Amino acid sequence: MTPLDFTQLSHNVAALCRSTAEFIRQEATVFDRAKIEHKGLHDLVSYVDQETERRLVAGLRELLPQAGFITEEGTAGPDSQSEEFTWIIDPLDGTTNFVHGLPVYSISVGLLHGAELAVGVVQEVSRDESFRAVRGGGAFCNDHPIHVTDVTDLHSSLIATGFPYKDFGKLDSFLQILGAFMTRSHGVRRLGSAAVDLAYVAAGRCEAFFEFNLNSYDVAAGILLVREAGGHVTQFLTDGDPLFGRELVASNGHLHQQVQGVIGEFWQ
Repeated sequence: MTPLDFTQLSHNVAALCRSTAEFIRQEATVFDRAKIEHKGLHDLVSYVDQETERRLVAGLRELLPQAGFITEEGTAGPDSQSEEFTWIIDPLDGTTNFVHGLPVYSISVGLLHGAELAVGVVQEVSRDESFRAVRGGGAFCNDHPIHVTDVTDLHSSLIATGFPYKDFGKLDSFLQILGAFMTRSHGVRRLGSAAVDLAYVAAGRCEAFFEFNLNSYDVAAGILLVREAGGHVTQFLTDGDPLFGRELVASNGHLHQQVQGVIGEFWQ
């Protein structure tokens, strides 16, 4: 059997995400907020999420018929992680932004090869930016190489985060961490799409990102982007698996211990 060409596959996935993003952009011009549904407290879904996922699943099945799927909206059927290949898909990361007309939302597609991320694509829809990474092959934005920054001082950094929206049990600890970063950095930004946050760390637009209560489909592609751009990704206080660990710190690498140190002051 011919070995899979992950670089060519990444280009094919990026092309699929670009074409699917056209559907999202078209729907954004006519979207009716009355059509949203609630999966849980403050957890929104729309027909745009569902139709986008259906289009992605169909296209990815053509590219790699033997792969399993982990998807946010379940349109591929029950999650079916394969021993060899598994697609991990968030069709519209930033649904709340989309629903309210805020232009930060994305498509996120990652591919697991065994237990390792092999391909990651984040399509930022509104700006039409295609972030792509291949294990061992680097990270790119619109096919131009990207790299994390070389900032080593936390006080000279910009930090991204995501706010809790359905599990508020650790809200006090989070707010203390947020306050610490506000006073020890250039500032904190909350964009509303973890996939975009990770892509921006990879592209050097911010130095670090942290969030908890994350799902694998939020972060799979972005984790690979950051690593291939020269950064570091872990759980909050350990080097544990950030893909399925529900919490994540991503950084340019130089600041990683400093960021973990701030989180460790307050996280319980």
